[in-house]
Amino acid sequence: MPRFGLSGSDRSAPLPEAGAAPDVPASLPRTRGAAAARAIRRDGSSRLARFRQEGSLKLLWPHGDGEDPLEAVLLNTAGGLTGGDRLDLHLSAGAGSWLRVSTQAAERIYRTVSGPAEMTVDLQVESGGRLDWLPQETILYDGGAIHRRLRLDLGSGARALLAEPVILGRRAMGERVRRAWFRDRWEVIREGHLVFADRLRIGEEDWPAAGAAAMLGDAGAWASLLLVAPEAEARLDPLRRLLPGRAGASLLREGLLFARLLAEDGFALRRSLIPALELLGNRALPKVWRL
Repeated sequence: MPRFGLSGSDRSAPLPEAGAAPDVPASLPRTRGAAAARAIRRDGSSRLARFRQEGSLKLLWPHGDGEDPLEAVLLNTAGGLTGGDRLDLHLSAGAGSWLRVSTQAAERIYRTVSGPAEMTVDLQVESGGRLDWLPQETILYDGGAIHRRLRLDLGSGARALLAEPVILGRRAMGERVRRAWFRDRWEVIREGHLVFADRLRIGEEDWPAAGAAAMLGDAGAWASLLLVAPEAEARLDPLRRLLPGRAGASLLREGLLFARLLAEDGFALRRSLIPALELLGNRALPKVWRL
């Protein structure tokens, strides 16, 4: 994947390398959060078999147990992330079950003085199961730094729908991102074999070139989508008809469809993203999503 970058003159101090141990003053409290959940198939429906949460991460269950899909809403009570913060999420869908997870609101990445915030998302789907990871947008503010890792491990006949939308500041408030660090790493393992990997990196040195047409241009938001399912090929042409001009979708291999969208701002992105996700998932999005 190409490296993205944007322009700016505020270069008062270099951002630390993502993944490096942050130099956090002892007086600064850091956010720590972890959550884990496992769905199983029992009595003809998807049910919660295991659930744990600690620190700032909370999982809410708006519809209770025993429905398909089993719905969860993730909440970070810290209200955002900055340098040295860390979140860890582990989600599992057992054989024949369906777990769908969204977030209560957009996640905010604030200016850092102490290295990147870090977030890991580990997803496991057993044979015949399905897992949808549908978080709302990550808003990257000027001076923010985030290092994210997502790993999806699929058994035989397992399905998954993933989305990660990102917004660069709040354009309606006159905000522009001129200096930030963003690093996103996706890996998909199917029956023990690596079938998909994506690396998206925006370093501080990349921002001067981001206005080029071959990179972000005037886009202030983007989203990455991945569908792993037998019907992926059948969804490709309908998805392409829905996508805006600055977007692309490809069937990378049998049963694996990937798309990336660029948009002027968060509203324009969501206007394209919601119908695309509903097409790929063959279902309305959770109620926390609104246009």
